[in-house]
Amino acid sequence: MVTTPATAAAVASPSTSSSPRLPGCRFLPPSPADTRCRLPPQRWRAHLRVARQVAVGSDVSSSPDVSAEEAAAASKVGKRVRVTAPVRVHHVAKATGLDLRGMEGVVKQYVGVWKGKRITASLPYKVEFEIKLDGQEKPIRFFAHLREQEFEIVGDE
Repeated sequence: MVTTPATAAAVASPSTSSSPRLPGCRFLPPSPADTRCRLPPQRWRAHLRVARQVAVGSDVSSSPDVSAEEAAAASKVGKRVRVTAPVRVHHVAKATGLDLRGMEGVVKQYVGVWKGKRITASLPYKVEFEIKLDGQEKPIRFFAHLREQEFEIVGDE
């Protein structure tokens, strides 16, 4: 087979091509000038700047209902609670499939508000439990996240 410069360029692998490639731009089509990774056109930059300002600068914590929610939840932190709903947890290694109904624990944290902003925590109360298992001299401590409807306050810690 006779190799001409045209067939050699067509058969050459991308790593041996003459145009330099940037690592993050290897899937983009080649262009005459090395402008594959340039900034977006001017009309797009303004939209990107506005999107960044909204994402970084928006303040949802200024509403009074967030501070009221946090204050109401703070009164439950540190309280002793009893689980009233049938909740089954599978993350306790020595007691898999453990049913928490009737167990008592302590509310350690409310995670529905983070850094002054409301987050979408579906199970916002972090409760610490202790169980004593046969053959274990020390009780096992574990945490479970619960809804407010799944427990009742028994007393203070």
